Amino acid sequence: MTATGHAIIGTVIAVKIGNPALAVPLALASHIAADAFPHWDEGTNGEKSKERLIVEAVFDVLIGFVISYLIIFFLFPKTDIIYVFLIIIASQFFDWITAPYYIFGIKLFKPIYRIQKSFNNELKAPWGIINQAAILVLLVILAKVF
Repeated sequence: MTATGHAIIGTVIAVKIGNPALAVPLALASHIAADAFPHWDEGTNGEKSKERLIVEAVFDVLIGFVISYLIIFFLFPKTDIIYVFLIIIASQFFDWITAPYYIFGIKLFKPIYRIQKSFNNELKAPWGIINQAAILVLLVILAKVF
C-alpha cells in the first residue's frame, strides 16, 4: 500500500483510539493487513530507476501527511495533530524500516525487507489503485459515521 494509504489508516486509528498503548500496536498490525490487501504502490512494477522511485516515495509520504491533515482539519478537528502524526509513523513503520535496503541497498535491512515482502500483495494499476482508494474512502466514512 502507498504511504498515503498507511497514513490515512493511521489517521483513522488515531481518531478512534486515544490510547497510544492500543493505537500503536493496532497501527503496526494495520500495515500488515493493508499490505495483504491487493494494492498498487510505487514499487509494484519494479521498472523505475531508483531516483524516480525515491522522488515518487517522498511525494507519496508528503501527500499522505497533507491528506491526513485535511481529514483531521475538516472531519475530526478535536484530534491532537501530534498524536495523529505519531500513529501515522507507526502505521508506516514497516516501510520506513525496509527503505534502507530497498532504496539504498543496505544489506543489514534485507531480512526485514524479505519479511515485509512475504505479506505484500501487489496488484497493477489501475485496479490496485482503485481497490486501495475505495477501501480508504470507506474507512474514513465509517470513522466519521461511527
